Amino acid sequence: MQLRRPTRPYGFRPGRGAHQALDQVGRVVCTRPTGWILEIDITAYFDTIVREQLMEMIEKRVSDDSVLRLIRKWIQVGVIEEGRLLMSETGTGQGQPISPLLANAYLHYVLDEWFEEVVKPRLKGEAHEIRFADDAILCFEHKEDAEKVKEALSKRFGKFGLALHPEKTRLVEFGRYAARNAKKQGKKPQTFDFLGFTHMCARSRKGKFTVHVKTIGKRLRRGLKAIAEWCQQHRHEPVDAQQKTLNAKLRGHYQYYGRPTNCRSLRQFYRSVRRIWKQGLSRRTRGRWLTWERYDKILRQHPLLLPRIMHSWRTGSTA
Repeated sequence: MQLRRPTRPYGFRPGRGAHQALDQVGRVVCTRPTGWILEIDITAYFDTIVREQLMEMIEKRVSDDSVLRLIRKWIQVGVIEEGRLLMSETGTGQGQPISPLLANAYLHYVLDEWFEEVVKPRLKGEAHEIRFADDAILCFEHKEDAEKVKEALSKRFGKFGLALHPEKTRLVEFGRYAARNAKKQGKKPQTFDFLGFTHMCARSRKGKFTVHVKTIGKRLRRGLKAIAEWCQQHRHEPVDAQQKTLNAKLRGHYQYYGRPTNCRSLRQFYRSVRRIWKQGLSRRTRGRWLTWERYDKILRQHPLLLPRIMHSWRTGSTA
């Protein structure tokens, strides 16, 4: 019997980044019989990898002793914190160039291969895995399958020193019939978070089921907090220099979060940055509060980058 090919993970691989993973979410949910989503959150993943088990996995593909010795040295290197060298008996050591590769290899055997070769053949309906590094979701046709896998997943991870976060790992009803079922129960349709976006059941302009996304509130607040701290620290710099840096920050935000249907969150981020910058400039006027009229003149001379969608719809995501 020919073995099934495990799902190839996204993240830290050429041409398979976060937005390819997000596109795949739309394709699977909109074009396959999906009714339930299992959000997977691993507690302190990089710090809890069991090194000996990791090396056993690496040895399945690497036979060169010198390379294996080098990998062992890499994962056993400690970290310097507040001038002290801290050593650990588990984990791969975040920050090392090789850590993402090793972490991907670990979950390949712990999750991907197991899910494809052991779990899926025993399910009643379809199931799909979408994983970016240690952030993953499992999509199921039937709730019964999803509940069984959720229970088995906890035991599976325990064998490899990993633990699911009890609050962030959750099963939600999500798919083309989820909104209708929620309405019958007098509830709001459930949502799930993946790669910085909250995913919601929605309808396209033609009335077809689709998936809409918005920036996770916590991510939005964190980004604005960083902007406010920067403006506070650099408020005495020339206005044109501040504008240049703020536009670079806005551009970076739009490049990641500028996905279709996320226009409202982008506009909220832009308006908040504009307000934060006004507050920062006001603090250097020695008691003279910067009016909106004067601030509008500054913005005309030094405009902030307007929100923009940087990613197009993908086939299947607007089914």
